[in-house]
Amino acid sequence: MKVSAGAATALAAGLIVVATTYLHGRMTDRWTGRNVTAELRRSATLLTNHFPREAGEWRADDEIAADPKELERAGAVGYVSRSYKHASADVPPVAAFVVCATPHEASGHTPDRCYPGAGFEIGETEHRETIKLADGRRAEAFSGTFRKSGQTLRVFWTYGVNGAWVAPQIARIELADAAAVHKLYVIVDETELPAGVGARACVDFLQQALPTFDAAIERSGSEDAEAPEANEPAA
Repeated sequence: MKVSAGAATALAAGLIVVATTYLHGRMTDRWTGRNVTAELRRSATLLTNHFPREAGEWRADDEIAADPKELERAGAVGYVSRSYKHASADVPPVAAFVVCATPHEASGHTPDRCYPGAGFEIGETEHRETIKLADGRRAEAFSGTFRKSGQTLRVFWTYGVNGAWVAPQIARIELADAAAVHKLYVIVDETELPAGVGARACVDFLQQALPTFDAAIERSGSEDAEAPEANEPAA
């Protein structure tokens, strides 16, 4: 049977709609019965309560004001934004910016998009790195540089989900089964630094901070599991 061009076009459009609807349903857990909103809020609370102020030889130095418009664009339900200093004066300070959002929202707001939008040009093109953490695990992160008016920023970014830190090429698809992700940016101004120093500072921060954060989340989950139900009196 010969199919007309119009019918073929309509069929193709229908398949696209079905595929898009299915993918969005996976992203939002529309058909799984999960309470995505509750999971997202819990992940946001874990972030704001437990992202470390101290990790290894790093100490929080100051809170950094976050742009409300940037938070909105990132779909942030919760966030942490602060600077950190290392115990050694030879190690440059870093800024850490972490948001909790759905994979769909978090994946649309990446440095290679937002920095050029703020007037930066891409210096070193993003590439994926594997980082050995202080607890022996391995994490993935993207790294790249961005330049403007004689300033060069080194940025590492990674997604935390289910106890792993990954750098997926298409995050909104590869992380679609997660209700929430923690997306972390670590930034250092390497304008006047010798080559490699800024990147090593970012890596060292990730090596120490990620295991500290994950351990705090795990302890929180254990405490929640051991706590008596709200409608049951404690023994």
